[in-house]
Amino acid sequence: MKKIGIIIILAFILLAGLAGAGYAWASSSEGFYEIEGELFDDWAICRTRSFGEDGFYQLTTSNFRPVIAFESLGENADIAYSLGHEIAADYPDTVQRAEAVFYFVRDRVRYTSDIDLFGYDEFALNADELAGIIGHSELGYGDCEDSAVLLAVMCRGAGLRSAIAIGEGHTAALIYLPGYDKATAFFELSGEEGWIWAEATSRNNPLGWVPKEFLGVSVAAYEVTEETLARAQDAPQPEVTVAQTSVRGGGGSNFSMVFPFLGVIFFLWFFSALFRRGKRAK
Repeated sequence: MKKIGIIIILAFILLAGLAGAGYAWASSSEGFYEIEGELFDDWAICRTRSFGEDGFYQLTTSNFRPVIAFESLGENADIAYSLGHEIAADYPDTVQRAEAVFYFVRDRVRYTSDIDLFGYDEFALNADELAGIIGHSELGYGDCEDSAVLLAVMCRGAGLRSAIAIGEGHTAALIYLPGYDKATAFFELSGEEGWIWAEATSRNNPLGWVPKEFLGVSVAAYEVTEETLARAQDAPQPEVTVAQTSVRGGGGSNFSMVFPFLGVIFFLWFFSALFRRGKRAK
């Protein structure tokens, strides 16, 4: 009986360790419909394409407007905006507040490609979707535009001016923080200097650090304001639910969850066999 008790205790320890091992089960994003293989939300914004008038960045050869950010601002403000507001209450100093918002996103979003998360080459989360995942699992997963949009919206909630910048194959946020002495460089937006780069895609990045490929070059940038964005009146009935794959440490495979579980099963079988062998030996 003592051996059985030991086996049960060890099994509970293993299962508890598995439960706390950092697996993130993301809640689903609902309200999507599909047209010719592309996913649209109920604002009639395409989440699987950045370009075009209905793309999530409304990117054209001459224009850029990160419309997806407006899904979480103004009358649509929800989780992400509230997180920024809470940080503002804790950090009355502007510099400390900007750093706190930046570190929140940097430390809680693990860079992961869209193909690994959703099975699409491109899929953009809005700020509230990613913030909701973080609230549910303590960590979220996304690529550069997901981090940038969340960061820009949270900055607005914290009373900071923010913008979204796009360069060659990359997106980052800008924060208006003139005189910030830790910045690698300052950017000018609409003739106004004092904007710093906020690169939240790596846990080693400090606020104000700029990747070398974006130093001394022009990037497209759009200041995020609380522009009105109404839901589409004639959108088709939602028929698609999009969920992130269970991920651990930035991977996108469900096998990572199966392997430890099988390990527990093997552990129980192994000690049970040892117990039966010891019993026969007596």
